[in-house]
Amino acid sequence: MSFLQLGFLVLFLPLLGHAWLPTVDKIRGVNLGSLFISEPWMMDKEWARMGCKGTLSEFDCVLSLGQQKANVAFQLHYDTFYTRKDLSEIKSLGLNTIRIPVGYWMLEDIVYKDSEHFPQGGFKYLGRICQWAREEGLYVIIVLHGAPGAQVAEQPFTGQFAPKAGFYVDYQYERAYKFLEWMTRNIHTNSTAFGTVGALMVLNEPVAGDARVIQSLVNEYYPTAWKRIRAVEGELRIPQEKRLHIQTMSEKWGAGDARPMLSTIPGVNLTLALYDDHHYIKYLPNQIHARKDYLLNACTTDRGSSLPVLAGEWSLSSEKEDEPEFTIEDAENKEWYRKFWIAQTGAYEKQMGWVFWSWRTQEIRGRVDWRWSYRDAVRVGVIPRNSSLGGVLAAQKVCDG
Repeated sequence: MSFLQLGFLVLFLPLLGHAWLPTVDKIRGVNLGSLFISEPWMMDKEWARMGCKGTLSEFDCVLSLGQQKANVAFQLHYDTFYTRKDLSEIKSLGLNTIRIPVGYWMLEDIVYKDSEHFPQGGFKYLGRICQWAREEGLYVIIVLHGAPGAQVAEQPFTGQFAPKAGFYVDYQYERAYKFLEWMTRNIHTNSTAFGTVGALMVLNEPVAGDARVIQSLVNEYYPTAWKRIRAVEGELRIPQEKRLHIQTMSEKWGAGDARPMLSTIPGVNLTLALYDDHHYIKYLPNQIHARKDYLLNACTTDRGSSLPVLAGEWSLSSEKEDEPEFTIEDAENKEWYRKFWIAQTGAYEKQMGWVFWSWRTQEIRGRVDWRWSYRDAVRVGVIPRNSSLGGVLAAQKVCDG
């Protein structure tokens, strides 16, 4: 099912498609972070419970525990870390979308058994949580978050703490294509589980600013991934209105613009292209230090480069998060964070909308840090229980004030 069916492209394509959610014109959602790719920084207690304490990534934990013991630990994690109750609560807050990061090792046939160490058995849990999302009426974006060989170095979100990025070679690309083909086929042939999965992202956060990588992605990986996904849909005789949106990073990420080469593919339908914008203000290289600077950025940033663009990851965190004006230990700061949330949603809803990172975390450095946890930010009153209370009009009031 595509975005057109769900009515999320109303502002961009007002004459096309049937509105599955007729009152919705913006994506408002959350990431299910650390479900299928564990990031230890946001799940310290769970990481220790799984027997992974002291390891840097899933790869390292599986290598340490051994395959059989790791499978037991990770499958318990998949079974319990997010539950049906989470999906129901997400829906109750006026959210309409979940974004699910996964690793290529979910397709176990393409894993090098002699040299790669990843948990097994995750796919049935992906099907289960997507089925829950369908039953709740939530749209689903599945993201290749961990690529073969790792798309960046020393980042647990790739599933491994690789010393260098090893993805950008032909044989690794081929493994990624096989994963995308397999995922596409599963989405289209199992509507019970995957009936509201409408977008497939072909690569999360590649290396930025590297001319060689950009040329390889733009000229080879992105167009080939597109063609391989569409070939499966052609084989399955999927009509245009039910084909997947194929997502790449927005050019603002710094790893190239997929559009020019995609536009050269015969018969391409670029209304089914989607671009992902990750705007973590705390990591920006310019001089953003004080609260007024964070709010100014949120109020004035223009995220419209590649279109249509979705803010697929963002948070309320700041660079100096423990200083007096940012600390979450001071209840008086909550009002500023409320404005910061509103201002950011306004920026992102000038485009297609937003997906917050993440729905929930465990304690971070011994405390519940709701700047990374949508659920907990709602519970402490920073984010309203109705997600539509953010957006462009609300942001204008915050920014003008």
